[in-house]
Amino acid sequence: MHNATPISGIQPPYLKKGDKIAITCPAKKLPNPMTDAIALLQSWGLEVVLGETVDTSFHQFAGDDNFRARDMQRLIDDDSVKAIIAARGGYGTIRIVDKVNFSRLAQNPKWLIGFSDITLLHTHLYSNYNIQTIHGQMPVNIPDASARSLESLKKALLGEEITYSFNPHPLNRCGEGAGVLIGGNLSLLIASLGSVSDFSYDGKILFIEDVGEYLYSTDRMIRTLDRAGKLKNLAGLIVGSFTDIKDNDIPFGQTVEDIVMDVVKDYNYPVCFDFPAGHISDNCSLIFGRGLQLSVKAHHVAASYI
Repeated sequence: MHNATPISGIQPPYLKKGDKIAITCPAKKLPNPMTDAIALLQSWGLEVVLGETVDTSFHQFAGDDNFRARDMQRLIDDDSVKAIIAARGGYGTIRIVDKVNFSRLAQNPKWLIGFSDITLLHTHLYSNYNIQTIHGQMPVNIPDASARSLESLKKALLGEEITYSFNPHPLNRCGEGAGVLIGGNLSLLIASLGSVSDFSYDGKILFIEDVGEYLYSTDRMIRTLDRAGKLKNLAGLIVGSFTDIKDNDIPFGQTVEDIVMDVVKDYNYPVCFDFPAGHISDNCSLIFGRGLQLSVKAHHVAASYI
């Protein structure tokens, strides 16, 4: 089963010069203008369209729930917009995801880009429409983003080949695996369990990352995924950055790597840590819903799309 040829999801058309990319805020409001991000996207030959949510606020959010949902709906329904990038994450996507009708994407697929809170859109679009999406840098992060991460976003959008190659972590579990790449922020994967945005993880390669969590909470979430049957039949597990992880006064006693390996120790798929993606400046783009070949060796880790 782990070596079955994966079937990739529906691939939206790649962007070309002159295409429109829209920026919207499905969750938290923007702290400041996106000057750098707009300039970068324009330098790639793209026309930037700004949603109404980029300069609106309602408490923490970029407008109230209905306003944010309408902004997303308008951009989905506008066939001249070829990609939609979330300006930022934060919290709030779960409040609007069921207010948006994504069926137009099934007829006219377009790229949706983002990470963190945007994980819920990744899971929802894969679960309901089998559409590929991009887990990558968002406008709010672009001023601090690494050159490599921005180059990977450009490649993902324009259809250039992306491969990943990096040094192994000592706790990696070696092996080869192939499957459709899924995942995102661990907290949001937990939030999608049992909902219309959930799906089977069997035979897939799962990517996880998180930020600002406690070690005990991370342990609970990993075990929750396992108890839900999500980890047993994976083709591979990729662990990105777990940033700003906190501990209690009495130490938890395990690192994130220890926690993960403890939970998946009886399974036989490859596991790799320190993948360059997540809440870090070097947040390299991942294409969810696409088949990925993962090779974890003692001296080398490599991944490429198939």
